Amino acid sequence: MRLSSRKDRLRMGIITTVAAFCWAVILCGQPLAAPVTDIEIQDAIEDELLFDQVTPVHALTVESNGGVITLTGNVNTILAKERAEKISETVKGVNSVINRIEVNPLMIKSDKELKSSIKNALLLDPAAESYEIDVAVADKEATLTGTVDSWQERRLAEKTAKGVEGLKKVINNIDVDYKKERSDQEILNDVEQALRWDILVDHKLIDVEVDEGEVTLSGTVGSVAEKTEAESDAYVAGVKSVDTSKLDIKFWARDERLRQDKYVVKSDENIKNAVEKALLYDPRVNSFNVFTDVSNGVATLRGEVDNLKAKRSAGRDARNTVGVWKVENRLKVKPSTLLSDNKVARNVREALSRDPSVDRYEITVNVNNGVANLYGEVDTSFEKAAADDVASKVEGVLAVDNNLVVSTDADIYSYDPYLDDWYVYDYDWYAYQEPGKTMKSDAEIREDLKGELFWSPFVDSDQVNFEVNAGVVELTGSVDSWMEYHAAAENALQAGAVWVDNDLVVK
Repeated sequence: MRLSSRKDRLRMGIITTVAAFCWAVILCGQPLAAPVTDIEIQDAIEDELLFDQVTPVHALTVESNGGVITLTGNVNTILAKERAEKISETVKGVNSVINRIEVNPLMIKSDKELKSSIKNALLLDPAAESYEIDVAVADKEATLTGTVDSWQERRLAEKTAKGVEGLKKVINNIDVDYKKERSDQEILNDVEQALRWDILVDHKLIDVEVDEGEVTLSGTVGSVAEKTEAESDAYVAGVKSVDTSKLDIKFWARDERLRQDKYVVKSDENIKNAVEKALLYDPRVNSFNVFTDVSNGVATLRGEVDNLKAKRSAGRDARNTVGVWKVENRLKVKPSTLLSDNKVARNVREALSRDPSVDRYEITVNVNNGVANLYGEVDTSFEKAAADDVASKVEGVLAVDNNLVVSTDADIYSYDPYLDDWYVYDYDWYAYQEPGKTMKSDAEIREDLKGELFWSPFVDSDQVNFEVNAGVVELTGSVDSWMEYHAAAENALQAGAVWVDNDLVVK
């Protein structure tokens, strides 16, 4: 039996994209946004790729045809290929992305070496070490087989393999075997709640149907990135597949007026339940007893985990829950196995040598009482952040003291929650309000910031006001979440600001 979440479904048939747009116009009294052209979309993607510290925009070609993006060119890592696709997905007006970028690794490894590296990466990752995964590598392409307990574990195993330098492709043939069957109604309820409480998804125009464990999402979202996030949310326990082909992408769906009930005040008890559900579906966290308390929107996490990445992941899960405006992460990192500092340091070095983002750098590692100290020089802040993240996944690392020096002529790193696996504000060395340098006039910064805010999938430009004076951008107005608060500041940096005075109010 097919179950649907829309109680007032029109009996004449499903709502079409045109009908949804008309509904939006009636609701708001006027059209929400003017259409954008292919050349505008193409330029916007190239601008985002240019600012990113990973993707070599000079080696890539972007073509837009009716909002369908085709990416071609050559990169050195799977990470760069997928990042270019994800960046394209965040741009307004993009309907889908065809990724034809080829990966040509700089480091040449034999298939035998690559297989060994992948197996070691899985073994040394505290969240993936228990997975029974078989690895085969042929012509630099890895195939993963085996069985895990959830879709989230399946995806984590794939990410771990993709983090090995020298691969061209990873094929994920891992099966998911749920321990128990769940009714369609249980699945439906969980999917609805996952969409409702995810700060990266506007659920109001999304309809959910479940038929024998197969989920169908239909309706409207504001970007391809949001569509991908909604699909991820839908993979709750018991789901066999998720179909998003009926989920249309219309950038006017990001309008504040269409999501007025997303950020209404939620009770602390409801927020607590939502955070606990998010932790349950995170494979880095769900094996630990994390105790959650919410008071006036402040989520406090207590308990013990056996690795630093699990602690950081739990904090990120809580921050991405609607209604949470601050997280007090009091989780204690207590490794399950007692390892010497020398052994932990060796494992950190090995992990860094496998990672395609930082493997080419001479990073000195020493560990003192579980604190991993990193020294050396890297080209970008992204690479500094990546090294921090790699170290956090190593068993025995209780904290990271990141002393890596970033090249003085490096661009400012801009955090993006759709792109980055880490929450950059967990790093005590990161601050977007660092004095910088710019060759732009105030008028140029003002015009570029106007465009950044328009194209951003996170910020409603009509909510944010700004002034530019001698390269300093002052932001005023109100936003719906801390994610938007930070995203607006990142947009100002992308526009060329030398400093950001962020006076936005989070409602």
